Amino acid sequence: MATTEVILREKVDGLGAESDIVKVKRGFARNFLLPQGKAFEATRGNLRHIEHLKEVRKAREAEELKDAERTAEKLRKLRLNIELSIGQGGKAFGSITTTDIAALIKEKSKSLDIDRHQIQLDKPIKSLGTYEIPVKVHATHPASISLRVIAPEKEKQDDKDSDS
Repeated sequence: MATTEVILREKVDGLGAESDIVKVKRGFARNFLLPQGKAFEATRGNLRHIEHLKEVRKAREAEELKDAERTAEKLRKLRLNIELSIGQGGKAFGSITTTDIAALIKEKSKSLDIDRHQIQLDKPIKSLGTYEIPVKVHATHPASISLRVIAPEKEKQDDKDSDS
């Protein structure tokens, strides 16, 4: 396959960030990267633009780092409670997944927008208790949230009524 070198103008997922010189298939460069303005050909004249792109990249990365620090701090302070229906014998009806946790974070903290893929939950939660759940905010700034899984109030009342 024919390849060509291009200089990226902006971050392209799975390929690189601005100022990176990458080898890609010629068709990908000609049909996607160049027309979309995401890259330009790696010629001598264009190589002079790399310094400017490095400055842009440095500023973007610094801003991402600041945002990650703020988000991690907000997540550490956040205490979440979620209800999980439990039947007789302690068996859970359903489970709590990353989607549920992401929705709860969005509901409780309007300023935080955490994607479910950032929440690192090994398996869905199917029992009551308190959990520390890691959240991938940034590669250098790990964070975690405290999640307390409780039984709904109605079920607690039903249990008391059946005991009497």
